[in-house]
Amino acid sequence: MFWKKKRLQETDPNEKSPKTVKDLIAKLKDYPDFTHFEHRGKYLNCWISFFQSLVNIEFVHRDVFPFLYRDDVRNLNDIQERLPIEKIIRTRDISVIQTKLLEGYIVIQIKKSQAECLVVPSIRVKGRQVEPPEVETSIIGPKESFVESVDTNINLVRKRIPIPQLAMQEFRVGKVSNTRVSLLYLKGIANMENVNTVRQRIEDLEVTSLLDCNMLSQLISDNNNSPFPQFIDTERPDRTAASIYEGKIAVFVDGSPSALILPTTIVEFFGAFDDYFLTWHLASTYRLLRLFAVAISVLAASLYVAVLTYHYQLVPKDLLGTLITSRSSVPFDPIMEALVLEGMIEFLREAGARLPTKVGQTLGVTGGIVIGTASVQAGLTSNVLLIIIAVSALAAFTTPNYRMGTTIRFIRFPFILSAEILGLLGIILCFTFLVCHLLKLTSLGRPYIEPVYPLRVTDWKDAYFRLPYNIQTTRPMFLRPGEAARANRKRNIEKRGKKWTDIDE
Repeated sequence: MFWKKKRLQETDPNEKSPKTVKDLIAKLKDYPDFTHFEHRGKYLNCWISFFQSLVNIEFVHRDVFPFLYRDDVRNLNDIQERLPIEKIIRTRDISVIQTKLLEGYIVIQIKKSQAECLVVPSIRVKGRQVEPPEVETSIIGPKESFVESVDTNINLVRKRIPIPQLAMQEFRVGKVSNTRVSLLYLKGIANMENVNTVRQRIEDLEVTSLLDCNMLSQLISDNNNSPFPQFIDTERPDRTAASIYEGKIAVFVDGSPSALILPTTIVEFFGAFDDYFLTWHLASTYRLLRLFAVAISVLAASLYVAVLTYHYQLVPKDLLGTLITSRSSVPFDPIMEALVLEGMIEFLREAGARLPTKVGQTLGVTGGIVIGTASVQAGLTSNVLLIIIAVSALAAFTTPNYRMGTTIRFIRFPFILSAEILGLLGIILCFTFLVCHLLKLTSLGRPYIEPVYPLRVTDWKDAYFRLPYNIQTTRPMFLRPGEAARANRKRNIEKRGKKWTDIDE
């Protein structure tokens, strides 16, 4: 696994690290946005250093500089004790001083060559405001999504879990980027074996930079050679909070507008969080519909290729004439016809995703209509296969999770190639390999296709179906939570069993 690889070499072995504050200042003076000057007060002259692009200049001029003119400020002790700013650090450690300077702190020295400094936080916070989710859109329910600030994201989760049991651990990952990674879980509910596994994998990482939680997901996953995502990435604070309540772990990366939820199972990728705001009848129906759509997306084109290549006798007589007519002018074999259409669908999807929103929507609609119609009229493809490919592409987009949707579209191609080589037998063999791979796959060491294997009937109540809340009285078994019960079913039944009189009784 990646986290077990040996340490990386230094970025530049010939570059010497600064030994003193004076050396550090001399090194940073080459940067245009670095400021180092002597501040003269009534009784105290001090040297101030900071990066203009990283600090809040308004805060510095309004709260820090006027304070240094006061009569009762004569040394570092006075500044540290009286300056009304939290998290002021007094240190001689050159590595701490360098790190804090690059994070947006101000360094204050009494003398230019003095080793001891005060490091005052004055970080400029630039970022977008909390907005409705774009990837996991919500018809009903909360309309908040994560942003690129880890502090804001943790705030969105903490206000939904306002209890002291919500524990948080912070790490620094990336030798150059020094990225903040935060881990959240509920004490007493989350399985500490899972927590320790995640902590160990993050601490053992030796990378140059870390920019997004999806990069972290690939670095710490159980099998990074699998096309299936083993952790859920979500931009919704409500889904993250609900997962933490269940006993799962949430991981945030500074600069990433989404969180990782782990461990997870494959069925959770097909459940939209809107399901919990609908009645259980509708939610269960939509979940089954999505699973049915996945089967259509994966198998429809491959069955077409297998039947027309090897098993045309399976086609009903009433439908056989339609297929013969539609393919009478097509010069290609079914496999080439299917691959060309699948390729065009992927071209349109990728182009629509990379172009601006309005242009991408226009391209997707007009491109699909024009290319599809022109291909049929030119005799390059049959209209039957065009319908099958369009339905397959549409079915793949019903998957709520983008990464899993991409995986579903990817595994269609091995099934199509297997159908061309061995027909229905090839599809069965490809399906067998897929099932064997899923059986071996794990998420933090937990079974990936639970509750099917191992069979756990109690976890079916919120897997392929979403049963009523009064039945979901225990947390998922595969998590091995510290506290399994999450509702008192007997008490709920007693309350519901009370007789209420109507107004006309």
